[in-house]
Amino acid sequence: MQNKSFNLTMIMDLYELTMANGVWSSDMKDTVTYFDMFFRRIPDKGGFAIMAGLEQLIEYMNNLKFSDEDIEYLTSLNLFRPEFIDYLKNFKFTCDVWAVPEGTVIFPHEPIVTVRGPIMQALMLETMLLVTINHQSLIATKANRIVRAADGRPVMEFGARRAHGHGAAYYGARAAIIGGCTGTSCLLTAKDFGVKASGTMAHSWVQLFPDEYTAFKTYAEEYPDSCMLLVDTYNVLKSGIPNAIKVFDEVLKPLGKRPVGIRIDSGDITYITKKARKMLDDAGYPDCKICVSNSLDEYLIRDMIFQGARVDSYGVGERLITASSEAVFGGVYKLSAVVKNGEVIPKIKISENEAKITIPGVKIPWRLYDRETGKAIADVITMGDEKIDSSEPYEIFDPNHTWKRKVVTDFIAKKLQVKVFEKGNQIYDCPTVKEISDYRQDQVDSMWDEVTRFENPHTYYVDLSQNLWDLRHTLLNEHNKI
Repeated sequence: MQNKSFNLTMIMDLYELTMANGVWSSDMKDTVTYFDMFFRRIPDKGGFAIMAGLEQLIEYMNNLKFSDEDIEYLTSLNLFRPEFIDYLKNFKFTCDVWAVPEGTVIFPHEPIVTVRGPIMQALMLETMLLVTINHQSLIATKANRIVRAADGRPVMEFGARRAHGHGAAYYGARAAIIGGCTGTSCLLTAKDFGVKASGTMAHSWVQLFPDEYTAFKTYAEEYPDSCMLLVDTYNVLKSGIPNAIKVFDEVLKPLGKRPVGIRIDSGDITYITKKARKMLDDAGYPDCKICVSNSLDEYLIRDMIFQGARVDSYGVGERLITASSEAVFGGVYKLSAVVKNGEVIPKIKISENEAKITIPGVKIPWRLYDRETGKAIADVITMGDEKIDSSEPYEIFDPNHTWKRKVVTDFIAKKLQVKVFEKGNQIYDCPTVKEISDYRQDQVDSMWDEVTRFENPHTYYVDLSQNLWDLRHTLLNEHNKI
């Protein structure tokens, strides 16, 4: 039987606690570690991704506590030492955490969340950290692709009924707003995050009445100031548009009201919208907007615009809220360093798969901007004690093809991460979703067009400082000798 209370502390893989229990019984119990979250590949072969989910990660970290029911269950597994169970009973989060702010444009391999703290605590964060950042970053990235394809036309998130559960609907809608959607059909998201609630009617409304005209007339009488009619229940051009125009004439016009618009959810949308636009214009309603939906994504929207579809806004559901073309963001959480006797010892994971070889040590990700244009030049990951002096020329190089080098001048260097927790206490104030979305727009605008295109985007460079590159290859060579 499911508990009425739902403690997110227990959203973790079993191995997080079995490892922590094992550490408890060793001399590494008090070892301080550094862990990084990063991702390896941009969804949909895109040029960049969008960071999202930090506010919910902060909420999780602020509420880490094992309940009596949790302790009872963990004890029943007969896997953990009594002393470790006692530790969990009195668990207190004391880590330092740095993260890239939500709405930031992010790229593979750079640390987007860094955790410094006792090994047992750092281990326990993995699952919830990843599920939170991975999910919302995936949806924000997909939403931004769709919004950019719409080329300035509003995009509304309509996906709650297609999401993978209520949590995915709720937080996915939040992420979609961060990505650039103007509103959401999910009322709880709209209420809790102060964003616009968007929606019209379903086909069931039209089917409920004896005929389409009566359905439209009843709706217009109830909502004369926000009348948008769904016109494709039977036949858009033969009945839907004519009945809508009749209702506009008979109900709204006598009240001095104008229709907000019509929505089309099926058929050859490009063809239908061209015909619908002419019918509405000829009837005296050039200001009546045309909204379309029906399993849209960035490619369908782009093709509609290219083919001359007369669309004013889009309602996008299943392919946004599920990111159906790329269902996994792929962020991972890896150990990067341990502290022993006050000395930071870098750690590296090596794999036959080159993409899975990690970047060791304590690190800082930076973004270099051209001072004149404001455009991003490249990102650079440095050692934790390095600084990039923008008053001096700085050489960047491709970490895989090191002969590709460039000296940049007249630039601004900005750290990408901010400190979120200090010794377990939150020191960062989360911005509103609207503020995050505005910041995201500035971030995307700082990218060159070649990076933002859908097909074969230009590879944006994430370079390593010379010192960090040397450290990585020193560790690789040492392990090769072993």
